[in-house]
Amino acid sequence: MTFLKDENGQGMVEYGLILGLIAVVAIALIVVVGKRVKGSFQSANENMSDVPAAD
Repeated sequence: MTFLKDENGQGMVEYGLILGLIAVVAIALIVVVGKRVKGSFQSANENMSDVPAAD
């Protein structure tokens, strides 16, 4: 029964869960921010195409 009361691996599991949560949040932020950045670059590209070329 000492195996059930042993808490040596508890900290490692907690660190793993925290790391997993941080990874999920980071991926979500990259997806959201990536879409906004892509939209900004597309808008800038469209605005630049309206500018006449210099001769």
